[in-house]
Amino acid sequence: MWIFCSLISCFLTGGVAVLPAPQNLTVLSINMKHLLMWNPVAQPREPVLYSVEYQGEYESLYMSHIWIPSSRCSPTNSLECDVTDDITATVPYNFRVRALLGSQTSAWSTLERPFNRNSTVLMAPRMEVTEHGLHLVVKLEDPGPQFEFLVVYWRREPGATEHVKVVKSRDTPVHIETMEPGAMYCVKAQAWVKAIGRHSTFSQTQCVEMQGEPLPLALALFAFVAFLLVLMVVLLSVWKMGQLLQYSCCPTVVLPDTLKITGSSQKLITCREEADACAVAVLSSEHLFGVWISQT
Repeated sequence: MWIFCSLISCFLTGGVAVLPAPQNLTVLSINMKHLLMWNPVAQPREPVLYSVEYQGEYESLYMSHIWIPSSRCSPTNSLECDVTDDITATVPYNFRVRALLGSQTSAWSTLERPFNRNSTVLMAPRMEVTEHGLHLVVKLEDPGPQFEFLVVYWRREPGATEHVKVVKSRDTPVHIETMEPGAMYCVKAQAWVKAIGRHSTFSQTQCVEMQGEPLPLALALFAFVAFLLVLMVVLLSVWKMGQLLQYSCCPTVVLPDTLKITGSSQKLITCREEADACAVAVLSSEHLFGVWISQT
């Protein structure tokens, strides 16, 4: 029966057997990884090869509807083709596939609807949270350079405030700020792709306990008092140093007693305000010389 059908096919095509075209073209897209798949062409003889071509919005509107061979699958013996590198913009893309067997080629099979990468399925990121030296260490999977992550962390207690940290995929693992010893902290993460303006759901929350005991109140008070004492010593030292520098740079000049002019040697005339007369005391030259000798 198969031979009869082949003869009929050869007669209708002028002696050249018709190779069936691949069927059921679909694109499976997860985390910005796009995989084109199709059903096999059943042939009992040699393995069938497949050729894949694509056409973007630019080729369709500005390049006369030309088709470009896929960078990875021209041709291929697989039933799938990774077309991630062919899709470089968030616009509709069309794909077509045909079978090759020796000198025979099938007709092209085309996607029923063009594919746009903004329809990709974004999965919640896989995450591992550990504790190291009172730091939360978050390690996230790396799905590609287009991904960023929103890492949300908080202390596990009623009414706790959530903190958000933006992380690029190439920056993992991430060391989050120092936490309080003995406390429990929780973390969850969400993937974000700016190129398509979409984000994934949050990952499952993971909680870890910081190692070490919380600082006792008495020890904290002692540390505060010690800090104040140290601060006072530092301020006193600065003040004392300022005094020394002032004395070194601008010392106070004090005249010796021998250079001071006393009132007893100059005031030779004593006047009384209540009286009109003044008593003039005249000192002899011998007395003045004796005074000068005694002071020197």
